[in-house]
Amino acid sequence: MADVLPLVEARLRSALGEPDARAAVTFLGTDRIEVLRFTEGDIVRYATLGMSLQPMADPTAVLADPVKGPRAELVLSVRPAGADTDKVLRPLAVLAASPQVEGLVVAPGASLDVSEPLWPGAPFTSVLVAESGGLVEDLELDAPADPVRFLPLLPMTPNEAAWKRVHGAGALQERWLNGGTDLRDPLRRSVSLD
Repeated sequence: MADVLPLVEARLRSALGEPDARAAVTFLGTDRIEVLRFTEGDIVRYATLGMSLQPMADPTAVLADPVKGPRAELVLSVRPAGADTDKVLRPLAVLAASPQVEGLVVAPGASLDVSEPLWPGAPFTSVLVAESGGLVEDLELDAPADPVRFLPLLPMTPNEAAWKRVHGAGALQERWLNGGTDLRDPLRRSVSLD
């Protein structure tokens, strides 16, 4: 199969434009993860590149299939006014490496936690993984490989993350929608959960 990453980067560029910065992180025993930054007006988008190189494997499987299995990259959109959101590069790379390091299968509705603020002063240590197909279309690969999905990440406060564990991702997203929550605000407060 052709190298996936050039195709993934081409899809990101076609959807988001030219990246204005990129950084790479390598964790012991994992493939290199890059984070690309795209700026459009007052919105900055950070997209991982490298997570989709290998399919995510079911942690209970005896052998990981080198071709079949879900593939994904992560996309975070923020309005960085008043926050040093570029410090999110390492936490994003940690999340993107989690399938290789921890055997996680990252899918919509999942919560991912880095146990520290996503950037200095951020009220978020975790994210909710949203459905793909909106901002960046899925990238079809040659059969039998699964497509690469570009999964948006929605930052959650600790209270929202706890509430989501009890009530589910759909209920939290409904709260955000009904509360008119600006999920791109890097310093926003928790939505009302009463």
